[in-house]
Amino acid sequence: MAQDSKYKKSGKPPKKIKKPEGRLGVLMPGMGAVTTTFMAGVEVIRRGELPAFGSLTQMGHIRLGRRDENRQPLIKELLPLAELDDLVYCCWDIFPDNAYDAACHAKVLSKDQLDSVKDYLEQIKPLPAIFDRNYVKKLDGPHVKQGKNWWDKHLMLQEDIKTFASANNIERMVMIWCGSTEIYLENSETHNTIEAFEKGLKLNDASISPSMVYAYTAIKNGIPFVNGAPHLSCDIPALMKLARKLGVPVAGKDYKTGQTLLKTIIAPGLKARMLGIEGWFSTNILGNRDGEVLDDPDSFKSKEISKLSVLDTILQPDLYPDLYSNLYHKVRINYYPPRGDKKEGWDNIDIFGWMGKKMQIKIDFLCRDSILAAPVVLDLILLIDLAQRAQMAGIQEWLSFYFKSPMSAESVYPEHDLFIQLTKMKNTMRFLVGEDLITHLGTEYYDYFN
Repeated sequence: MAQDSKYKKSGKPPKKIKKPEGRLGVLMPGMGAVTTTFMAGVEVIRRGELPAFGSLTQMGHIRLGRRDENRQPLIKELLPLAELDDLVYCCWDIFPDNAYDAACHAKVLSKDQLDSVKDYLEQIKPLPAIFDRNYVKKLDGPHVKQGKNWWDKHLMLQEDIKTFASANNIERMVMIWCGSTEIYLENSETHNTIEAFEKGLKLNDASISPSMVYAYTAIKNGIPFVNGAPHLSCDIPALMKLARKLGVPVAGKDYKTGQTLLKTIIAPGLKARMLGIEGWFSTNILGNRDGEVLDDPDSFKSKEISKLSVLDTILQPDLYPDLYSNLYHKVRINYYPPRGDKKEGWDNIDIFGWMGKKMQIKIDFLCRDSILAAPVVLDLILLIDLAQRAQMAGIQEWLSFYFKSPMSAESVYPEHDLFIQLTKMKNTMRFLVGEDLITHLGTEYYDYFN
C-alpha cells in the first residue's frame, strides 16, 4: 500500500486510535458449534482457568525495531485492544436453545468443561434468526423471524440490535458471521448499487440471502462486519461502497482452520524450494452441522470455490509453468455423522524435483474445526474493533491471515501465503502504533557494504 513507504521512516500512524472504552457488543448470527465453543472458551479464559490457546492477539508476541534491541511485547500489550471482560454477546439462531444446551448438542467440549461455565452460558439465549431454507437447504428450525420481505426482517434485526445495545450499556459493536454456509450466488444487478439492493430487499429479491441482510443492517448502522463463511455476503459492490461511504471496516471470508490452513503452510514451502506439484487431492469427513449443510451441492459449491482458490494464487502457475501449470487439484467434503466435530482431512500431494524425480507427501489431519475456529473468531472480533477505532474503512486485507478466501481490492489478487499474510498483519500492527515496519533485510548487523 502506498502509505507504507510514506510512514516507514517517521513511524507516524495514519490516525489516532480511539481508546477501547466501555463494553463491546458482539453480534453473532448463528449459535452453533463455533459460537458456543468460542463463548465457553472466552469465559474459561476470563476466569483464569486456561490460557487462550490458538489466539494470536492473546498469546502472540511481536518484534519491534532491531533484533539486537530485544523488544518483543505481547500483541495485546502493544495494541489498544478491547479487554475480554468487556465482551457482551447477542446471538441469533434458528433453534431456541440457550448457549449451554446448544453447546451440549454440538459435542465439541466435554460436559465437565461446559458445566464449569454452565451458569454463564445458560443466560445467553438466541433471538429468532433471519432464515430461508432456500439458502441453506439441509437445515430447518422453528426460531425464525416472520415478515413479508427482506426489508421487514432488516427492520426487525435493526430493532434487535438497538434493544440489545440499550439494555447492556454497549459503547460499540461488531458483527461476525458464525452461521452456516449458504448456497453459491454470483453478483447480479441487484448487488451493484445500494439503491438497487434496497429495492431488492423490499421486493424480496431471490439474489439477496439472509447473510446479506445481516451485513447490510450492520454496515448501515456503522457496525463492522466479518464474514466467516465462503458465500457471497458483504463483498457485493453495493455493500462495499456503503462501507466505504460510512467508514465501516469489513473482512472475510471463510475462516481458515483445518485442511486449508495446512495448504497455506505447505504450498509456500514447496514453491520456495522450486519443487513442482503434479496433483493435490484433498478430502474431508465431518459430521457436525457444517458437514450436514455442505452435503448439499449448492452450499458445497460456495466452499469448494473458496478451497480451490488457494493453490492457484500461491503457486502462480502463469509465472512457473514448468512447476505448476499441469497441477490437478481436487477437493471433496463428505458428511459422516459419527465423526461429529472431529473432522479428518486427508491430503495426497504428488510432487517432483531434480531431474523430474517424483515424490509424495501424505497428510492425515485429525482436527477439531470449532476448536481451531474459536480463537480465530476472538482475534477477528478484537482486530475489526481496533480497525473501527483507527478509522480504517472498507476491506481489511491485513486480516487475510484468518481467511481461506481473503477479500482484496479489485486491482490486486488476494494473498494466500500464510507467511506473507502474517508479515502484512504484523507490519500493519506496527504501522498503527507508529513503530517502524520490519523488512527482515538485516544488513545493519553486518559489514557487507563497507
